[in-house]
Amino acid sequence: MSRGGAHLEALFIDPDDHGKGVGNALLQSAISEHQVSTTDVNEANFQALRFYTLMGFQVVGRSDLNGQDRAYPLLHLRR
Repeated sequence: MSRGGAHLEALFIDPDDHGKGVGNALLQSAISEHQVSTTDVNEANFQALRFYTLMGFQVVGRSDLNGQDRAYPLLHLRR
């Protein structure tokens, strides 16, 4: 997990640990301890979008390019 202020930059969980509450625990910690309220998700990553939606995030915007100006559209989420 990586964050910049209240923005969650990255949250990667080993696929073997998906569905075990690891991501939930890390995200809840980031929210309560660091007031994380925003993140971005690759538009094609439906599993991540579903996870963040279940955690109370909503899509508030979209970018055609990612942070490296590559054609990987991002969805901007806010809680």
